[in-house]
Amino acid sequence: MDTRHEHRRPVVVTERGSVRGVTEEGGVAAFRGIPYAASPVGDLRFSAPRPHPGWNGVRDAARSGPEAPQGHSRLEAIMGPRELHGDEAGCLTLNVWVPEGALDAGAPPRPVLMWIHGGGYTTGSGGWDLYDGGRLAALGGIIVVTVNYRLGPLGYLQLPELGADNLGSQDQAAALRWVRESVAAFGGDPEAITVGGQSAGAYSALALALDAGTRGLVRRVIGESGPWGLEPQEPAEAADAAAHYLRLLDLPGAGALRGLPVERLLEAYGRLVVERARPGNTAPPTYPVRGGALTATGWREAVAGGALRGTDVLLGGTQDEMTAFLTVTSFDEPLDVVAEQLFRAGITEIAGQCARDGSPAYVYRFTRRPPGEDDGGGIALGATHCAELPFLFGTFDAFRDAPMLGRVDAADRALGRAFGGALAAFTATGSPNGEGLGPWGPWLPSLTGVPEPEPGAATASGPGPEVMRFGPATR
Repeated sequence: MDTRHEHRRPVVVTERGSVRGVTEEGGVAAFRGIPYAASPVGDLRFSAPRPHPGWNGVRDAARSGPEAPQGHSRLEAIMGPRELHGDEAGCLTLNVWVPEGALDAGAPPRPVLMWIHGGGYTTGSGGWDLYDGGRLAALGGIIVVTVNYRLGPLGYLQLPELGADNLGSQDQAAALRWVRESVAAFGGDPEAITVGGQSAGAYSALALALDAGTRGLVRRVIGESGPWGLEPQEPAEAADAAAHYLRLLDLPGAGALRGLPVERLLEAYGRLVVERARPGNTAPPTYPVRGGALTATGWREAVAGGALRGTDVLLGGTQDEMTAFLTVTSFDEPLDVVAEQLFRAGITEIAGQCARDGSPAYVYRFTRRPPGEDDGGGIALGATHCAELPFLFGTFDAFRDAPMLGRVDAADRALGRAFGGALAAFTATGSPNGEGLGPWGPWLPSLTGVPEPEPGAATASGPGPEVMRFGPATR
């Protein structure tokens, strides 16, 4: 591979073909909509990702590819509305942001963050402006990559007769392999790849760090608000969901699915979501299946078996995770109890095992809440699920209609620089400490068999747990 750097439209030559990006604010070069796999259309619908055949000439990489086909997010009430332009053709793409100077001849290779969006394995896109990686790339001097993957029925229906097996997760693995093989052409270091994500993306990032086929490609992992209390879907449950879905489409078997319009597939999936909904259940009807691709076991067994040994880990969540889901379902137990079960207990379990394995993890808690929030009427969101995303990427304008964000001031932007800076520093060095950041220590529970305490206030030094707090006090 070689690289040519033009003034405003840099061209990078990869093994599949050349791409022409754009130079944006802060001198960051953006390359969007790069295919990492062939379009999953025709006979490739419900098939494992196949290599992209490549292209002749120079491909324009100024715009992101379409999102994977999907319905509207159930969290639009807190994140803001989103126009959808999904298309199976061209949806398996990724986006690369390169900090200024990284494409220069002789420049040292930069650490890489491959980010996997959340959305309950049902919605989202790495190409949306919510996840624009330019500011984070400039802030940390790192390469940022965001990826699309198949969602909902196209990504997670388990259909053995078609060979459909955790296809969205297989897409993520294919994207990771593309990054390993191609990121050097963009000035990245293929030996310093961090996989990160939020919510379902956090769960997915950890799966890549644990799976025998991909963990050798992962140096570090970041998990934001992962639903660690959600066990992989059991095969019998996945089979029942698939059978229910086929009944909704009035199909005797899965063979006809490849020929149906995608709109019919999405409409039936929307009905499946409604018919399988249960109070207190936030899980989608289809998600990674135990024993399938990238999910040979649950994360608990893999972590206990030492699969994260030698991998740098940073985990965390928001103070009020569950308020976001009050627009989706109701809960019989207090929200803090549900949050402990679904989100927080897994953080301390993973971090504790990392410490016992000799590679302690860093743990954070995001506490900033929308200003002027009225606790007396409506849902008080607090620091709800997804609230940290605009602070990580610095994409406040993209979230301007999000109730979870509210009015943004200079202190919020400073908080964003602190939060994004800490995660970028971790991507680069394995520690969130850096210039103007920290000092923070890792999570160090007792190694004597004493039960690990719940994350509490950060300690200045010494043994015991330490939680990085990102909120008003950080400012």
